Amino acid sequence: MSAETTRHVVLLRHAKAERTDGDDHERPLAARGREDAPAAGRRLAGSGVLPDLALCSTAARCRETWRLALSELPEQPRTVYEERVYRASPGELIALLNEVGDEVGSLVVIGHNPGIHELADALTGEADGDLLARMHRSGLPTSAIAVLAFTGSWRDIEPGAGRLTAFWAPHA
Repeated sequence: MSAETTRHVVLLRHAKAERTDGDDHERPLAARGREDAPAAGRRLAGSGVLPDLALCSTAARCRETWRLALSELPEQPRTVYEERVYRASPGELIALLNEVGDEVGSLVVIGHNPGIHELADALTGEADGDLLARMHRSGLPTSAIAVLAFTGSWRDIEPGAGRLTAFWAPHA
């Protein structure tokens, strides 16, 4: 795969989690989250962008979201549970993307707001139709998916490099 290949990054915010007084990292999904996560997986499966690699936050709600979404995909990508995704800033997430090898054509990142929404905003240089306005209105709610396309190497991805080609949220 050449560095000029069109690549896709799918940003998936974890599904709705329970509110607890305990450890934030270990919060499980709420009932609505357990319903919405497979719907996100079906939406991803129907998007035509099937990931080669998944970078998933180590937080329980992200792991559970990905497990439920993954069950809806026709093929299972290699999954890396990456603690650096938890509470990551957009700059930290871009640094992770820059580490991805160019053999990966499509990547999904399963993470948290505000970082995952801010990353979608930062990477979007262009957008199809009204996708950017819809994403801004909704604020990338739980189980939402943003798909961005860019040309070049993962190590060269930077703010404004992507085109927002799809956006979906289960209740928006």
